[in-house]
Amino acid sequence: MTGAAAETLDVSVLVPAKDEAENLPEFLRLCGEALSPAAFSFEVVVVDDGSRDETARVLRELERTYPFLRVVTHRRQRGIADALRSAGEVARGDVFVFYPADLQYLPEDIPGLVAPILAGRADIVTGTKQGKYEKAFVSRVYNTLCRWLFGVRVTDLNSVKAYRREVMQGVPLRPDWHRYMVVIAAADGFRLDSLPVPLHPRRAGVSKFGWRRIPVGMFDLLSVWFQLRFGRKPMLFFGIGGATLFVIGLLAGVVALVLRFGFGIGLRPLLNLVETMVISGIVLFGFGLLGEMIAGVQEETRAVARALDRLDKPDPRD
Repeated sequence: MTGAAAETLDVSVLVPAKDEAENLPEFLRLCGEALSPAAFSFEVVVVDDGSRDETARVLRELERTYPFLRVVTHRRQRGIADALRSAGEVARGDVFVFYPADLQYLPEDIPGLVAPILAGRADIVTGTKQGKYEKAFVSRVYNTLCRWLFGVRVTDLNSVKAYRREVMQGVPLRPDWHRYMVVIAAADGFRLDSLPVPLHPRRAGVSKFGWRRIPVGMFDLLSVWFQLRFGRKPMLFFGIGGATLFVIGLLAGVVALVLRFGFGIGLRPLLNLVETMVISGIVLFGFGLLGEMIAGVQEETRAVARALDRLDKPDPRD
């Protein structure tokens, strides 16, 4: 069944598309074949992310063919994270599915991804790539680091995924952070599951992944780890570091005084070490206090957002 006429739907398939004019007709045809017989209502939201080919024209024609299709357009390329956010703002489904338009993943696997969520067994389901593909070594290293740093026991974190609408609300508006949606959701207490998903060769177009994104991904990985570990308790990092440097400076000062007045030895480098350690310790401790105030504001903002979300949802007892 299709859900074009419904106010709220069960599933919204969010599809970022950058120069995918050749793949979109077949992708939408397969979506119709795979999802129309399903026991849930659905829509497909395609985001034209600043395409330079005929993607815009193709989507206009496809809108007339498929009533379940909705189109969002970016004037310039903004990346997958922003595309998912834009699609989520107009989507009407309770469950979102991130799916690329390059036909490396076929829509026939979408019902399996959303089944555990619709059944109430999971909040986010990740697809585990099956088959040979480029950048397999990079993907394996990335997934191993994520499991080691975050303790998330999911085999593949950077694949297609289905998740409840509220999961999107916990993902920061940062470029490329869609890759860390699973670890952020796990940190917020959402239940995880995984499902094997076949990966097929790209039929047309070129991959948007380049080697220059690898170092960016590594820095993003460290940034996410730091924020999840210390974002709500910044004093745990800055305070301990500042206190350690201050104690080192204090001990070095005691040693300098003993050498100067006990043995008549004056060491200028030791004095410089004392000054550097004490000042650095005070500065780090100040950063910790500032971080605690910012973390407090963020907690208040989250509380307000949760309260507003509860107001938006009707009370089933009414």
